[in-house]
Amino acid sequence: MIEEHFTALGTAARRARGAAPTVRRWAHSLVDVLEGGGRLLTCGNGGSAAEAQHLSGELAGRFLRDRKPYAAIPLHADTSAFTAILNDYGEQEVFARGVRAHGRAGDVLIALSTSGRSHNVIAAAKTAMEIGMRAWAMTGPAPNSLAASCDDAIAVDATGVATIQEIHLALVHALCAEFDALTIGEVEP
Repeated sequence: MIEEHFTALGTAARRARGAAPTVRRWAHSLVDVLEGGGRLLTCGNGGSAAEAQHLSGELAGRFLRDRKPYAAIPLHADTSAFTAILNDYGEQEVFARGVRAHGRAGDVLIALSTSGRSHNVIAAAKTAMEIGMRAWAMTGPAPNSLAASCDDAIAVDATGVATIQEIHLALVHALCAEFDALTIGEVEP
């Protein structure tokens, strides 16, 4: 079982190398948005929520080196607001309402879903697009509804949820590393 997991992870990681141009493009766009005073909103369910919060934390805090903090908000992390919205508006609106509350035209939403079928995450992406935000997705295999609802997507070609989430984490770290290199001036914008 252990060997099979690492074999699947290695295969998915090799395939994910093809996402490097997209990760680089996202990092460049995020620098423009966040340096210009915009925000990054993130969302996901379960393990994807953990990855979304991880991404937000790396940008609001620091990743590889000290730099200024940036506005990065995980939409599920305020449990009082999250549960109030859930109670009053239902599961499908829980992230979309957060997008309406915190997102502005020009901001970015990064939505994570291993299946690409999470209705509340898809609703958030559609809402982001409606208000003039950019919506990007990290999903499992394409085609899927979340990827189709966003401006851009990285679809991880793997079948296991754990493998997809592990590749999402690697993509989060690659995005943060490229972002840091750009904001610290180690690479040309």
